[in-house]
Amino acid sequence: MKNENQNIETKQLGRPVNPNSVRQQRLAELEAKRNNGELKRGRPVNGTSVRQARLAELAAKAELNGGVIKRGRPSNGESERQKRLAERAAKAASGIEIKRGRPAMVKAEVSK
Repeated sequence: MKNENQNIETKQLGRPVNPNSVRQQRLAELEAKRNNGELKRGRPVNGTSVRQARLAELAAKAELNGGVIKRGRPSNGESERQKRLAERAAKAASGIEIKRGRPAMVKAEVSK
């Protein structure tokens, strides 16, 4: 049976916090800076670095190409594989049924 009128007191577990300690003062200061938007974290950016120049160059390229930067090696449209893939895509677009590259395994039905 439950006794709903029973009042249970709970105690705070762990060591008590000393608000005058150096660590607690530092945490309070960091929280205040975080609330004001003055907290800077991480390594500062060097605007004259090679990496930043490369990022600016990529951003300019993306702006010219509608936000797309091509990555990797460009494909050669005259290669045998690219011709085969284009032919297969054309067949699929026209509605012709395309067979799989290798035949599917025939599975015998199991009767219960």
